[in-house]
Parts: sequence; structure tokens; C-alpha cells
Amino acid sequence: MSSKFLWKSFLTAPALLGAALIVASSAVASEIQPKSDALPLTSIESSGQQQAPVQAAQTVTEQASPISTSDVAPLTQVAQYSGEGVGSQDQVTSISQLSDVQPTDWAFQALQSLVERYGCIAGYPDGTYKGSRAMTRYEFAAGMNACLDRISELIASSTADLATQEDLATLQRLQEEFAAELATLRGRVDSLEARTAELEANQFSTTTKLRGETIFQVGIPIENGVANAQDDQVNFGYRVRLNLDTSFTGEDLLRARLQALDFNNHSAFGSSTRSTQWFLSSASPTATGNNNVSLDDLYYRFPIGPARISIWANSLETNDLVSTEVSPLANNGAGSLLRFGRPAQYDFFNGNAGATVFFKFNDNLGLDLAYSGGGSGTSAASSELKNGLFDGNYSAVAQLNFLSSVVDASLTYGNTYRRNGFFGFRDSLDSTDLGNPEVANVYAGQFNFKFGSVEIGGGGAYIPIRRIGDGDYNVWSFQGTLAFKDLGGEGNMLGILAGIAPYAAGVPTDSVVNSRFNQRNNFVAEVFYRYNVNDNIAITPSLIYLDSPGNNSNNDSSFVGAVRTTFRF
Repeated sequence: MSSKFLWKSFLTAPALLGAALIVASSAVASEIQPKSDALPLTSIESSGQQQAPVQAAQTVTEQASPISTSDVAPLTQVAQYSGEGVGSQDQVTSISQLSDVQPTDWAFQALQSLVERYGCIAGYPDGTYKGSRAMTRYEFAAGMNACLDRISELIASSTADLATQEDLATLQRLQEEFAAELATLRGRVDSLEARTAELEANQFSTTTKLRGETIFQVGIPIENGVANAQDDQVNFGYRVRLNLDTSFTGEDLLRARLQALDFNNHSAFGSSTRSTQWFLSSASPTATGNNNVSLDDLYYRFPIGPARISIWANSLETNDLVSTEVSPLANNGAGSLLRFGRPAQYDFFNGNAGATVFFKFNDNLGLDLAYSGGGSGTSAASSELKNGLFDGNYSAVAQLNFLSSVVDASLTYGNTYRRNGFFGFRDSLDSTDLGNPEVANVYAGQFNFKFGSVEIGGGGAYIPIRRIGDGDYNVWSFQGTLAFKDLGGEGNMLGILAGIAPYAAGVPTDSVVNSRFNQRNNFVAEVFYRYNVNDNIAITPSLIYLDSPGNNSNNDSSFVGAVRTTFRF
């Protein structure tokens, strides 16, 4: 508080400096005045002139005696001078109001401060300052009085908020009363500082963050139309993912994901084959779950110019090969409960290790290029025949993306090979026959229009497949999506999905397969609502309809209810 008082008092220094300059200027002026021009003080008193030289006043001052009745007249003239200045002219607020002061004058800045900042100088009634002439003691007294009044105002305002003696006494009593509490608080702070120092010295990593997701999902059979199916039971499964994300430059990312899941076969719900649609989007196409913790994603991503490059050592497949799936229902932890919510073309891309390059030409246009090898019975890490990064299963993908605030769209082409085929069609009844090798070209397009919180989209895929040494057949798939975002609260979403799940047509007749692949398409529909309990928990109930489960005309329609709870941390 004392420092604040000193600072504000320091601000008044220019006023005192200005007063000193006035005194100095008057002294200099008196020295250059001829002594013959000096008028006695009695003349000033009788004539009332205000321009008498300071020298005459100084002569009287040297001979001054204690104030008597005759000394009242000078004081009266000081008051008269001050009164004349106020009565004849309004207070000068700008130096431009003084007609005989120019910016080129040597004391211009000092006068400007005294007039505009401190209000000490009023000028003469005729609007002049008369800075080139000597001033009387009356004039000096009037000017000094105005400056001192202003200084008193500044000091009073700067000390108005200072603590009084009573305030200090109150603070002392409070300090004594809460001495024990203050000591306890000080001890807690010291303890926290010690713990923080220990954590910093032994922390897991300065660059790695742990992010996790846990999904609980319940399947509830409502009506089962699968021929010869056993009674359905309510089932429960889970998936746990822990991501260890490390950044070395702030723009790169090294991710290692640990995963454990337990999702059993839902064939009773009519979703046991790849030609239909897997019931749980949170399970992989082939995994049933065994509660074991395994290494899932492992990759390093870094930017080079306009490109974002990723090197994958494990689990590069399906939608990881592209930067966007366009569909608002594609996220398997926050979107559709059906795998069909993710456009079907991506399920034909498989692999394990490889690389992706995502180019951005501008804010809207981008190109994705990717290659993945291994997976589905072959290993990219193996040097054996029909294995390795290039001799085993592989997927090569190119996707052109257009993203904007109005519409998102993508065109996808891929070439992919499976040593045991995409659907496991066999040429014999031998159980060791895992199917013929197949190669496919994937042609697909996806779009999504945005109308505020309402988004409408869809897409289709045409996939001609060649069974090497046996013949060709085609796979088709279509879907439409409708999303109402932030419905009922921020982050919530009502999603509607409908379409034809992937179905095969024209399968060679010499393949030992069920004829359903050439009979009836499987129409799939889902309605779900994602409700965000908070930033970390979301509950998503869903109702699913399957027209011809398994693309089999012998199966009647089936209804399935499901509830997914997602925890993120």
C-alpha cells in the first residue's frame, strides 16, 4: 500500500516541476528588467496593476516585518487576481485555447502538461498566456495556489483506499485467530509440493498420454426369423481399448493400442457371414473375443509438407486406410451398432502392416493413398512363401475426398487379394479346404449433405471378384443415412440407417456353397439414439431389422434390440 502511495504521489511531481519553472522564469525576467522600471509596492497597491516587476516585491520582502494590518491588501489582491481569472474566462482545458502559445515554444510541453493534465494554468481573461513578460508575485501566488489545490486532490484520491489503523488492527486479530488454520494449510501446501516433485521425478512419460475406451453391449432378441435356429438368449459383451499416444514434436503421433474383447458369435441373429452384416460394429469381422489382451494398433504418423504419412507395424485394415469415411454413423463407438453403419466397401480391405499417405491440396480437396499387407491367414512379418508384405494378402487403396461445410463426398478405388477368398467359397466338402484365392476391384462412392444439425447421405459399392482359376462373380451394396445431431442436447444424435448389405451375385455353380447368395438380398435397417450422459459416458439404445438374414430366402425377418454403453477417459 505504501508503494502505491509513493507511485501516485510521484505522478504529482510534474505539477511541482511546473511551479518551479514558473518561479525560475519570473526570476530570469526580473533580472533582465531595468531597475528604473521597478515600481514601489505602494504604487502597485494604489493602482491595482498586476504586471509590476518581481524585483520590487523582492525589495519589500527583504525588509519585511511581522504581518500588520497594512499587509492585508496584498492578500486581497491575490484573491482578486484569482477571482478575475475565474470570473472573466472559463477554465482553460486545452493549450490551444491560449492564442499566444505555439508548439515551437521551448516550454510548450511543460505548459501543455500543466494545462491539460493538471489544470493549474488558466491564462489571462483575454485568452493569452503572456509568457514573454515578467509576472507579479500575485500572479505567482495564484498559479501556485491552483497547482497546490490540484496536488491535494491527487494525494487525497491516491490515499483514499489505504488501510486505516482500524483495518490493520482487524487484520492482526484475524491473523491471530486463524493462526492454527494457516499453519495447517501451510503444511498441506508443503506436502503437495513434495508429492508433486516426486511425481515429476518418477512420472511415466513426459510425452505420452493415456486414452481409453470401454464398451459394454447387450443384444436382446425380439423376433428370430432364422430357419432351424435355436432359442435366442440375451447376450452381453465388451471391448476395452487403451491408447498410449506419444508425440515428440507436437505434430507427430506414435500410438500403441492394447485391446481386449469378448463378443461371441451372433449367428442366431442372422449375421454369421460376411455376405450379410455383422451385428456388433465394435467387434472385428473375424474375432469372437477371448478376454486376452493383445496389441492392436501400432503406428507412427508424421507430417511432411501438405502430406500426413503413417507407418503401420500392426492392425492396418478397413477404415484405417483412408482419412474419412464420410458417413456420420461410421464410428463404431459412437455411431451405428451395426457394422453396416460403416460403408461396406471398407470391409473388403484387410491387412496388417503397411503405410498411408494423406494429401491435402487445400481446405476442401484431398487424396488418400494406402497399402497394407498380411492379415487373414498370412503374415507380413513372415518370409515364407505366400506371406510377407507383398506376396500374401494385400490391399491397395486410393480415395479422393471433398470436404466442406455443406457436403462431404468421396470416390474410392481399391485392389485387394485374399488367399482364402472373401466369403470362403470352397470347391469341395473337405473341411480343410479354406476356399479359393480371390482378387477384387472395389469401386465405391459416398456422400453426406449437411443442413445445420440434419445430415442426409448414402452411397454404394460395386465389387467384381475373380476366383482365380474358377470364374467371376459380383458383390453389391447400397445404403442411406440420416442423422439428427445435438437432438435433445449437445453431443446427442438420432441416427437412421437403411440399405442392402453386401450380397453376391453370379457365384460359379461349381462352388460348394449355399444357393442363398444368388437368391435374395438382405435389407437391413437400424434406428438408434446416442445420449451423452456427460463428456465421458454415452448410452445408445438401438432397434435393428433384418429382412432376409444371411441373404437366405428361407429366413424370415428378424428384430433385434441392443444397448451400448461407451466410457471414454
